[in-house]
Amino acid sequence: MRKPSIRRTCAALAAVTSLALAATACGGTTKEDVKEEGGKAATAGKADPNAETKKGLTVGFLPKQVNNPYFTVADKGGEKALKELGSGYKEVGTSSGTDTAGQVSYVNTLTQQQVDAMAVSAQDPGALCTALKQAMKNGIKVVTYDSDTNPECRNAFISQASADDLGRTQVRLLAEQIGNKGEIAILSAAQTATNQNAWIDIMKDELKDPKYKDIKLVTVAYGDDDAQKSFQQTQGLLQEHPNLKGIISPTTVGIKAAAQYLSGSKYKGKVMLTGLGTPNDMRKYVKNGTVEAFELWDPAKLGELAARTAVALSSGQITGKEGETFEAGAMGEYTIGADGVINLGRPTVFTAENVDQYNF
Repeated sequence: MRKPSIRRTCAALAAVTSLALAATACGGTTKEDVKEEGGKAATAGKADPNAETKKGLTVGFLPKQVNNPYFTVADKGGEKALKELGSGYKEVGTSSGTDTAGQVSYVNTLTQQQVDAMAVSAQDPGALCTALKQAMKNGIKVVTYDSDTNPECRNAFISQASADDLGRTQVRLLAEQIGNKGEIAILSAAQTATNQNAWIDIMKDELKDPKYKDIKLVTVAYGDDDAQKSFQQTQGLLQEHPNLKGIISPTTVGIKAAAQYLSGSKYKGKVMLTGLGTPNDMRKYVKNGTVEAFELWDPAKLGELAARTAVALSSGQITGKEGETFEAGAMGEYTIGADGVINLGRPTVFTAENVDQYNF
């Protein structure tokens, strides 16, 4: 958890071109042993909080999807932090948000290139595990961000906020907008996305509260973080469920596509939409009455924290064990929670009243 004094949220948009790298499996000599405890983050050695921060490291970023503006912002945050810390940055990845085989190949590529650490946003919780464990056996520190692997497959996970906060607040936002009554649907990203599934489980749990007795979740649709597919899924939801009153889309690609469809349809202002979006993507839809409120954390800060955590791990200042603390530059002090999870902080809710304050 982070100190209240450093809580702040913003987001940014940019474009990025896909990097095409030859990816091959690799082996290698084990530099250090990685202790694995079922269900717990992998840790090795003992932390020395006073250890000097190493310079000249190389940290590879492997986002879930390289041509996704959200990950462009996140990874640029990581690049900036690494430059400040005197270390190097590289980004690799697939242009598809569902190419798990491609992600595995890129993990192997980074291992073969002998990076010091890697920051990975996993498309699937288990698919990368064998490759990531091999990386750790080769002395590479592994940080996941945005979307986690199984805990034993990395040293630490940088969570956007607590899954509980994100899942429950999205339900509360939509419930308020539809007057706590009516049919709702969820438009998610990939069916295997660990972050999305964690939030959806919590949304379903929140909906069990008696105050939502008149709200019915009719379906969960998957747009695979593809704009066209998410647009079509929104159209399909409204055709299949003519009494639909609201949609939650906990993905920046999905909420933008859904807003685009709603704004040009007869459902504008009648079917409410909320979820996780960036201010630049959603500003016009808030202004034209399609969306009342949505939320998000700062993806640039997420990438920065992933980078600073990777350097702290590589410097031996932390190992990923619960209770360890470290300084993340101007972001302040962070404490590692259970299973090696580090929470960035609480998300910000954007409305017509404040969305213009965020010019990104």
